[in-house]
Amino acid sequence: MMSKIIVIGANHAGTAALNTILDNYKDNEIISFDANSNISFLGCGMALWIGKQISGPEGLFYSTKEKLEEKGAKIYMETPVDSIDYNKKCVYATGKDGTKYEETYDKLILATGSVPIVPDVEGKDLENVQMVKLYQNAQDVIEKLKDESIQNVVVVGAGYIGVELAEAFKRCGKSVTVIDCVDTCLAGYYDPEFTEGMKKNLEKNGIQLAFGETVQKLSGNKKVEMVITDKGSYKADMVILAIGFRPNNKLGDGKIDVFRNGAFIVDKHQQTNIPDVYAIGDCATVYDNSIDDFNYIALASNAVRSGIVAAHNCCGNPIESAGVQGSNGISIWGYNMLSTGLTLTKAKKLGINAVVTDFEDLQKPAFIEKNNTVKIRIVYDADSRIVLGAQMASEYDISMGLHMFSLAIQEKVTIDKLKLLDLFFLPHFNQPYSYIAMAALKAE
Repeated sequence: MMSKIIVIGANHAGTAALNTILDNYKDNEIISFDANSNISFLGCGMALWIGKQISGPEGLFYSTKEKLEEKGAKIYMETPVDSIDYNKKCVYATGKDGTKYEETYDKLILATGSVPIVPDVEGKDLENVQMVKLYQNAQDVIEKLKDESIQNVVVVGAGYIGVELAEAFKRCGKSVTVIDCVDTCLAGYYDPEFTEGMKKNLEKNGIQLAFGETVQKLSGNKKVEMVITDKGSYKADMVILAIGFRPNNKLGDGKIDVFRNGAFIVDKHQQTNIPDVYAIGDCATVYDNSIDDFNYIALASNAVRSGIVAAHNCCGNPIESAGVQGSNGISIWGYNMLSTGLTLTKAKKLGINAVVTDFEDLQKPAFIEKNNTVKIRIVYDADSRIVLGAQMASEYDISMGLHMFSLAIQEKVTIDKLKLLDLFFLPHFNQPYSYIAMAALKAE
């Protein structure tokens, strides 16, 4: 049966939904509205572009208005949606040239994404105080970096984006300071034993760290010149605000149920409390297998999967999300860190009787001359013995190992199952006693 489906937002989640519908259910009428002038910008590659580790931004886009329209969709770019009448099933939007659009729908997919959190501090409107989320933001920063007078860059926020940008600015020859109110970096994803390694890596590469400090104001005459915290002040020719994102929920208009942070609450079919209205990506919740409950985890990988799930459900093919573990990674000056599921810190906060098993060893047998150490932590429930999370760090690319832990958490595998798991051995890759097995064997 033919349906008219409107997708609001052509970001990762929106593009995944559009492609899934266009490739599998060709007899529907598909319309998409996007406020931006480009489609599918891969924001996680932004630091690579700013830090000149890739030649340009072209490869950071994997779809266009033309590609989607060739497949049969109607795409309105630079056309923000003003409001939605959920009773009449009608979307109201305004184009850049002032053209008004009114489109009714049978099914609606909200892929409105997230917006950067702007701290309410004095001086936030000074010149050279930047947000970095959209392609245009990155372009703006790169343009400004050509100005020789910009020497001192202060990054506020030491999450993934803050740390990646710190490396990028340093690679551009700038003096970089990272400020965060907690006393470490990447605290959302790793326990202190791991964040310590990244702190050392940043310092070794010349980044000044001001952790455990809260920004109180930005000062300067028109342009930003100084960042003042509760403990000190730092020269700044450019300030990057990277303290996080919040779901862009304004089109919910109070009619769609929201999570504690404002994300649209969806079920495992990505459906909201309003029939025929779905939400995907950063504006929606996900089912988190590590806590067996809904949660908010904004990652590009989750966005793409949620878009695929919503698309099939919209078109009458009921499939459920398998849930997520929040698997993620970072690579800074060749130092790789990966995590999935719960950290010990998070598990304890949730009141789980969690314990860990830690192990550190050479990645390959000692006779292999090019070798790196690998550090691993597995978090598990002391009562049920079920694996809850894993963290790994090495200068070797150990990322494939994380996929197994992600599946282990999803499938409620116990730590004891990992002890004698068939892990292959070849000197080029690992040791006969793999670090994964050794960590599991050490579990009490």
